[in-house]
Amino acid sequence: MARIWLAILIASFGWGTGGVATRASLNAGASPVTVAVYRGAIATVAVLVFLVIQRRGIIPRSGAALRVGFTMGITNMAVPFVLSNIALQYASAGFVGLMTALIPILTAVMAHFLLEGDRLTGVRVVGLVVALAGVATLMLSGDSGLAEGGRPVYAGILGLISVLAISYGGVYAKRFAGQYRALDASGIHFLSGTIVIAVIWLVGEGLPKAETLRALSLMAYLGLVSTFAAFALYYWMLQRVSATYASLTGYVVPVFAIVSGILLLDERLQPGIVVGGALILVGVIITDRSYRRPGRLRTPSATG
Repeated sequence: MARIWLAILIASFGWGTGGVATRASLNAGASPVTVAVYRGAIATVAVLVFLVIQRRGIIPRSGAALRVGFTMGITNMAVPFVLSNIALQYASAGFVGLMTALIPILTAVMAHFLLEGDRLTGVRVVGLVVALAGVATLMLSGDSGLAEGGRPVYAGILGLISVLAISYGGVYAKRFAGQYRALDASGIHFLSGTIVIAVIWLVGEGLPKAETLRALSLMAYLGLVSTFAAFALYYWMLQRVSATYASLTGYVVPVFAIVSGILLLDERLQPGIVVGGALILVGVIITDRSYRRPGRLRTPSATG
């Protein structure tokens, strides 16, 4: 249990500080899609190098790894990386990070329909309603967390689409847990997601331009810490606990996002973010209560 929570904290730190590193990269002159491409490409190289060092081979040994990796490349990389990066132009890292707190609840909803043994209960429905009230407050308050204003409704919609895609990807990966190696799926995940983003990049922006050293260093952090390390740990957790339990990283991500954004980017903790974020987190806590009972750590029939 202690190892699971350590993995949750490390993955959450990577994802939570990822929003801040992305906003800093945008401030250094990189475009949202450029940041997503570099982040994915660096993570892909990191996985391949790690596999070679470990002498595990770079070709996946199962069809499940290919299916899961490709699906996750779309749902947990191409869609959220591009949309979240765009959202970070119009809202703070803390604002966008709070949207990720919805992942456990939305994962629970999808798991109810797609996995056996992970059913919705009345308590979880209440948590969902409270959290969605928080999202509405967050988006309609007019507070984006940026000193120069922003577009919280637009950023909120992009963030919501991103977490819906992430939640589906986590449930899909859990369906095949035990049928693939985590690093195999990670490699396909990063490679396929990077290819999709690169196509969007070339079509939308043309040939890449030279980036500043600051932007490159920030994107290296995003690729190695916020992507490679975080996702490798996430896949590792999916082999051991339920999809909804693993998604509790979304509970901790906003804390790292808000604190690091305030400390490093002079972001604002505005009233709308405080109230909306509190409602979201209360909804997550309500939902989380049902997973703290004995016997709820694993999902017995999720792997088929």
